[in-house]
Amino acid sequence: MVKLNRIYTRTGDDGTTGLVDGSRRAKHDARMSAIGEVDEANSAIGLATLATEGTMLDELRRIQNDLFDLGADLATPGTDFTPGEMTLRVVPAQVDWLEAAIDRHNAALPPLTSFILPGGSEAAARVHLARAITRRAERAATALAAAEPVNPAALGYLNRLSDYLFVLARAINAGSDPLWVPGASR
Repeated sequence: MVKLNRIYTRTGDDGTTGLVDGSRRAKHDARMSAIGEVDEANSAIGLATLATEGTMLDELRRIQNDLFDLGADLATPGTDFTPGEMTLRVVPAQVDWLEAAIDRHNAALPPLTSFILPGGSEAAARVHLARAITRRAERAATALAAAEPVNPAALGYLNRLSDYLFVLARAINAGSDPLWVPGASR
């Protein structure tokens, strides 16, 4: 259990922040950028929870918890991606859960016949925004992975999460998504 008695520590006033292993990185470091993008994606999902209910709300809350795990994973540099008592790592089972949720939601939807426009309903628009932010988080995480080791399950989770959010937005719209009409405004 995390216990925070004091919110400010002043240790970051020099432009650095601490990682799980005790090392410090510049706040603009690629690892910190990836962690920040994941945090922003989590916040966007939090906004989406305000417009969802039932099973969809439960799924989004589970994902928010997973994203905290993913942030902790990214905050733990190294090459050993095995979870431990003191080390949070995203595991393949979390990616598998997302795939099963995608399949479950997608099974009830009509096939796509065009690209869709983000929107349709307020709830779907919020989920689409979270999807776009998640894709940015994935880009930041893969940029980090190009420079230093990153847990492959964390990268897979972000990739599947954007797919999940796309399908969830379609499910919220019950397949009645606004469709892209190429060249419609010419």
